[in-house]
Amino acid sequence: MCGIVGILGSKPVATDLVDALRRLEYRGYDSAGIATVENGHLERRRAEGKLRNLETRLLSEPLSGHTGIGHTRWATHGRPTERNAHPHMTAAVSVVHNGIIENFRELRTELSAKGHTFETDTDTEAVVHLVTDEMQRGAGPVDAVKAALGKLRGAFALGIIFAGEDDLMIAARQGSPLAIGHGRGEMYLGSDAIALAPFTDAITYLEEGDWAVMRRAGVNVFNRDGEAVTRPQIKSIASSLLVDKGNHRHFMAKEIHEQPEVISHTLANYLDMANARVTIPDLGVDLAKISRVTISACGTAYYAGLVGKYWIERYARLPVEIDVASEMRYREAPLPEGGLALFVSQSGETADTL
Repeated sequence: MCGIVGILGSKPVATDLVDALRRLEYRGYDSAGIATVENGHLERRRAEGKLRNLETRLLSEPLSGHTGIGHTRWATHGRPTERNAHPHMTAAVSVVHNGIIENFRELRTELSAKGHTFETDTDTEAVVHLVTDEMQRGAGPVDAVKAALGKLRGAFALGIIFAGEDDLMIAARQGSPLAIGHGRGEMYLGSDAIALAPFTDAITYLEEGDWAVMRRAGVNVFNRDGEAVTRPQIKSIASSLLVDKGNHRHFMAKEIHEQPEVISHTLANYLDMANARVTIPDLGVDLAKISRVTISACGTAYYAGLVGKYWIERYARLPVEIDVASEMRYREAPLPEGGLALFVSQSGETADTL
């Protein structure tokens, strides 16, 4: 659900990166940032909150690089602070990332033992140091990313740039969508074609397991086995759409495939992944004194309630009763003092739930 953009441009790209990120604001985010290749080295600007905060930062600390990546983040690992905002980087590598790296703890432990210093609470930083480690051992940028991808577990979309490489960007997709835009002497990267609509309507969608080496002259795509493959270039109509269904046949399929990421973002409000702890907010209710739970909902919200019933009964050992909202109004369900009632709304059934 986070937003990724990348540009191999013919002029300074900072303004265009921010404009592209603005087209992805519908996804929701809590921080934003961009990184560019500036005279051979990497520079970045990040800010908490809305894109206007990043724009204000760029006014006082402008970037002039012609190669850059940008990101709007919805926190999954680490609090929504500037320190945890993307892009993440070392002196050699800068990365933006959607998804979750499931084995980031093992990678952090392994890389820390080699002398790498981590500055954030994010899973993404493990990717940055993993690629950097491969390069420190003598690999070039392309080979370093290829080796790193083989060590990652989880779902991810990645955009990667390198110090000293003004004409190189590498993209990788596993689980999270990623689109490459083709321009005249320029190339673009986006988590949705809608982000690239102002620049190009010629789009190539990476397929599951693909990774791509992008240069201004074009792109070379490889599958998960490292074999060169050809992916079709299509004409996008994203500029006329509010949102884009990507390479899915329809929006229902897109919603289904986005569920793991949406669930991870929801749970991330309560999970401290870096420290493997759960934090429950103050609900104004003493959960230890609840005697019974009643859930009321309609449609797919009712199905969600059924899942909640199984979890609450299994883990909290509390009795749970669930009603279809349109039926509950006709019966006098006992709601005992000290009980908890949950009313779950889904668009279309809200009136019944009320």
